[in-house]
Amino acid sequence: MSAEPTYYTVVSSPLGSLLLAWQAEGLTRISFQDGDDPVTEQASWKRVGEDPFGAAAQLAAYFAGQRRTFDLPLRPRGTQFELRVWEALATIPYGQVVSYGALAVQIGQPQASRAVGAANGRNPLPIVVPCHRVVGADGRLTGFHGGLHLKEFLLDLEKRTVAAAPQAEPSR
Repeated sequence: MSAEPTYYTVVSSPLGSLLLAWQAEGLTRISFQDGDDPVTEQASWKRVGEDPFGAAAQLAAYFAGQRRTFDLPLRPRGTQFELRVWEALATIPYGQVVSYGALAVQIGQPQASRAVGAANGRNPLPIVVPCHRVVGADGRLTGFHGGLHLKEFLLDLEKRTVAAAPQAEPSR
């Protein structure tokens, strides 16, 4: 029995090159190739021109301030704990931040903020699963897979987009 093939493409973004990898069922990885910890393509991976899920287009719209959520099939691989943390990350609203401790409480393990931080750091789908929206208890930016400058960029982008959004008319 052969392993399911992994495909990938590399796209440009305001953060530099992003590697998008996927298998038939969904996106498995996003990597900041110009960041602190780029992914090395495996010899068995197949490079193609574009992803079949529209991830590149959705990311481009996100960077243009035109998309706040993603509609993509995701297939991250991790432990049960990591998957729970990553599911919780997906609930953090656009333009907002939470602490590692608050995320630990959200998943029902209030004493596990360090483990939540470690799982957050192993998130294979940054931006789409918004690990950049998690900050230290004091509000400071802490660790980010591609580097703190990338986390700061993403948070600033969301803050600017929210600030530029037209305000709803007050109801009468």
